[in-house]
Amino acid sequence: MSAASGDWIAKGPRKPGAPLLITAELPGDVLAWTDALRRAHYPPERNRLQAHVTLFHALPPSVEEELLQVLGDLARNPAPQARIEGLMKLDHGTALAVESPVMVDLHAQIAERMHGLLTDQDTRPLRLHVTVQNKVKPEAARALQARLASELRPASFRFRGFGLYAWEDGLWRPIRVIAFRG
Repeated sequence: MSAASGDWIAKGPRKPGAPLLITAELPGDVLAWTDALRRAHYPPERNRLQAHVTLFHALPPSVEEELLQVLGDLARNPAPQARIEGLMKLDHGTALAVESPVMVDLHAQIAERMHGLLTDQDTRPLRLHVTVQNKVKPEAARALQARLASELRPASFRFRGFGLYAWEDGLWRPIRVIAFRG
């Protein structure tokens, strides 16, 4: 599957019970750049998604309406400043580390509203990142990290909004993108 061609989007009728996930939406130029890195370095048979910054991985579908309200309220703020600071080493991959104190604060506000509904993964401290390589041998990850370390320059941007998606069999079904308007 090619994440670039839109194959990351679930098709057909929406599946009941699909968990919800929330992303911090990247601006178009940063998305294009990070997705090109992902397509170049992620094993193609496993690359089912476009580049993204996940805030929450699995919220119950029963909170969809409340989430839309919470995200809409938070999106009244100005778009949070962010910066790709460098590399994040994963055991079997590579990610771009993203710094954004305001987005981390917004994440904490969402987590507070969803208290008691979060999975273990979603209660861990947030480390914003864009995964560009995963599910490879450690040697391949170290080689990419060495190459990117000499090429990568810090890049500043503003997140454009929140994305709300349903997770269906490894694909995402877009529900809504809520743009920052402050």
